[in-house]
Amino acid sequence: MNSLIFLRVGLIIVMLTHGLPSIWSLDVNNFGANYLDKIGFSPLGVPLAWAIKLSHIACAVALILDKYVKIMSGITIFILLLGIFMVHLPNGWYVVGGGTNGIEYNVLIIFGFLTLMFKELEIRN
Repeated sequence: MNSLIFLRVGLIIVMLTHGLPSIWSLDVNNFGANYLDKIGFSPLGVPLAWAIKLSHIACAVALILDKYVKIMSGITIFILLLGIFMVHLPNGWYVVGGGTNGIEYNVLIIFGFLTLMFKELEIRN
């Protein structure tokens, strides 16, 4: 069994739980209108918020199907890096509570996706 299955399942769970609840509750609209529009993305805040959340779902599907993993991982890393610099970095490293705290969570997820993207570079014994 490939031990990367644990990383893959963990990332699937994270991507689904990061995207689906805000889509089901329609809180994604608040994220777009109350945050993205106010930091300069108006009038595209709500569509951009939907694109971000749907990309999380698409990333999870790619991981489940083992198709387009590098492409979707790259897109997700880009979104996470934007999140780091636009939202989380001013709050430091540590994530204490939910929402807009530090960057450690994003950094860990980015390295998880990098591991899947470059798994073929693994040194064989």
